[in-house]
Amino acid sequence: MQISAKKVVTINYTLTDDAGNVIDKSDSDDFAYLHGAGNILPGLEDALTTKSSGDEVAVSLTAEEGYGSRDETKVQPVPRNMFPPDVDIQSGMQFRAQGSDGQPLLVTVANVEGDQVTVDGNHPLAGVNLNFQVKVVDVREATDEEVQHGHAHAGGEHDHG
Repeated sequence: MQISAKKVVTINYTLTDDAGNVIDKSDSDDFAYLHGAGNILPGLEDALTTKSSGDEVAVSLTAEEGYGSRDETKVQPVPRNMFPPDVDIQSGMQFRAQGSDGQPLLVTVANVEGDQVTVDGNHPLAGVNLNFQVKVVDVREATDEEVQHGHAHAGGEHDHG
């Protein structure tokens, strides 16, 4: 069966940067998504369209095609008292914050110096070219419920909690 809209696609992948450093990999846990629902990067989804189970594909996306260029205006100092007092703030920690538009935003702690914490609101992979090595493990028709919910359900079970 070929990959097209409203198909649940299971892949195994390795993601590297241009230097060959492994950023992420599915290991033994295959990754399932609903094709055409915007659940994965558009460039990766486009490259997988019309592929079939067993196919392997290498896909390279520029930073702009991935998570965008870095935006240094998203790197800002904030007072330490804006964080929970019982948490030992360390570089690399991630917190949910509210963006200037009121939308939820994930920020990464870039630096801690005294009472000042520098946070970075860029996606951790912003500014990074992405190289995917993908093997298509399975392709199946999506259930009506999966199409309605806009994502694949693992093992036929699903709970929106």
